[in-house]
Amino acid sequence: MTDMKTFAGQTALVTGASRGIGAATAIALAEAGAHVILVARKVKALEEVEDKIHAAGGTSTIAPLDLTEADAIARLAGAIAGRWETLDILCLSAAYLPELTPISQVDPKQFTQALTTNIISTQAMLSAFDSMLRRAENGRIIGLTSSVGASPRAFWGAYGSTKAAFDNLLLTYADEVEKLGNLRVAIVDPGATRTEMRARAYPGEKPETVKPPEKVAERIVALLQEDFPTGHRERVEG
Repeated sequence: MTDMKTFAGQTALVTGASRGIGAATAIALAEAGAHVILVARKVKALEEVEDKIHAAGGTSTIAPLDLTEADAIARLAGAIAGRWETLDILCLSAAYLPELTPISQVDPKQFTQALTTNIISTQAMLSAFDSMLRRAENGRIIGLTSSVGASPRAFWGAYGSTKAAFDNLLLTYADEVEKLGNLRVAIVDPGATRTEMRARAYPGEKPETVKPPEKVAERIVALLQEDFPTGHRERVEG
């Protein structure tokens, strides 16, 4: 573990924490001293991330959860509020990528899954943790987006449209809370990153040609230490 415990005494919640950027961010936040709540569907994968955190001297709590289940987020928020008074950091990393296909051939079930995971659960998370985030001394929200949300691309419409809505939700929320305290919101586009989702989208790509998730996690942790304006947006290059 690093000696720089920047987030000592703080609590962070990371969705999509079982793999990829979410897992890397959770580990990096724990290294910086935060107690990290790990949220994802797969228990075994969450336990593996938690083992890495604990082996390095960090602390975490796993919260196996399907964000798309009715009332799941409300139950999670209730359990967390019963243990902690505030939530200092919320990292929204969970996302669902439907099959890349022309708009005319989008699978309704996959599109519904993307809408529920990428948009509806985001609003539910903001609603459920609003009060805990605003009670924090310097609450921070980081939302992981995609370039196809801002710049439409052929065959990416089902996913891109959900990310456009994701961005809109976060930026609207940022505008609403800007003058109510120190809570700030940032959107991070990780760019080309070595993840399972990326491998599905680009099956012929050599993984070593794109940056690892740890590179994005490093930037997220650094950003959380900066005095960024709410509504900040950036792309992680490299």
